[in-house]
Amino acid sequence: MTDIRVSAVGEPEASFGDYVALLKPRVMSLVVFTAAVGLLAAPVSLHPVEALAAILFVALGAGASGALNMWWDADIDAAMRRTRSRPVPAGRVAPGEAMAIGLALSGIAVVMLGLAANWFAAGFLAFTIFFYVVVYTMWLKRATPQNIVIGGAAGAFPPMVGWACATGGVAVEAVAMFLVIFMWTPPHFWALALFTKGDYAAAGVPMLNVTHGRRATRNHILGYTLALAPVAIGAAFTGIGGPLYLAVALVLNAVFVAGAVRVWRRSDADSEADGHLAERRFFRFSLSYLFLHFGAILAETALAPFGLGGW
Repeated sequence: MTDIRVSAVGEPEASFGDYVALLKPRVMSLVVFTAAVGLLAAPVSLHPVEALAAILFVALGAGASGALNMWWDADIDAAMRRTRSRPVPAGRVAPGEAMAIGLALSGIAVVMLGLAANWFAAGFLAFTIFFYVVVYTMWLKRATPQNIVIGGAAGAFPPMVGWACATGGVAVEAVAMFLVIFMWTPPHFWALALFTKGDYAAAGVPMLNVTHGRRATRNHILGYTLALAPVAIGAAFTGIGGPLYLAVALVLNAVFVAGAVRVWRRSDADSEADGHLAERRFFRFSLSYLFLHFGAILAETALAPFGLGGW
């Protein structure tokens, strides 16, 4: 049986795991990884302790964004099967408590990153938190079916923040990493939306599949995937790329485009008949797609001192 603690007034009591969940650890793991790659791929090396501290505070900022997102979106989360068990809509963490945690962690993360790395990176982190919470969560998410296109920039900033931690600025290579995530985000989330349409409709979120239908969503997935491929492959010819990255990018993008074509060819009847199998596979592969691209950048960086990475 599940052990659910109850307070004296009969309300569910939050556990340590609930506070961890409030920080969206799965999303945080992607932020941490891409920020770390951005930091390590930069041409300026930080002391290992400084680098570890910088990534820790970037992670803290990501967690703060997650807490503020859960605070603001508690009504949406409560209406969706996929999210109704989260700590705030489930009543285990009060909305005001989630907001306070998010604001406190945001302040700590920004100030400490400024002290650990530099104030440009700290300002960039503050802007990223603001963009995710205010621009995406509070405004775009409920206002337009293009929410994930524009709002996706928030998830694309971490490698630029990591790069800024090491260099104190931005460069073409940092922009290349940003663009890979930015272009990847729409097909990734629209694939998820295809097999969770009922959730978004119930919550009143104007996702593309709710406002324009699944056929339009499939068209957009294919279009963005085709646009993503040259962007991801093109990163191979910047300072973060090399033969290994190019080989990985060519294979991954060929598979990703093929998956998008399969999703595009399907009708709603096909999807309903097999439980959205192609859409689910495309969504799962999209996660590996991003991790492997950034893993290849990291490998090029690791091989560079031996004269094996880069061009």
